[in-house]
Amino acid sequence: MADTDSDRLRQLADYRMPFGKYKGRRLLELPEEYLLWFRNRGYPKGKLGDMMANALEIRANGLEYLFDPLRGK
Repeated sequence: MADTDSDRLRQLADYRMPFGKYKGRRLLELPEEYLLWFRNRGYPKGKLGDMMANALEIRANGLEYLFDPLRGK
């Protein structure tokens, strides 16, 4: 079964960094500079990299507030 866009957004709302300095923090709460660092050096492969790229786009456009109702559900 394929993920819908709304499923992906719900996953992103709660997706947490699995390693490093910000381990355990939601991707949408990571500092923009940290996400930019990964973009410039290459995101991790797979789902984590995709989620980080999406998180950066959301942060860069100031849209993280749209996820407030989805967090923690």
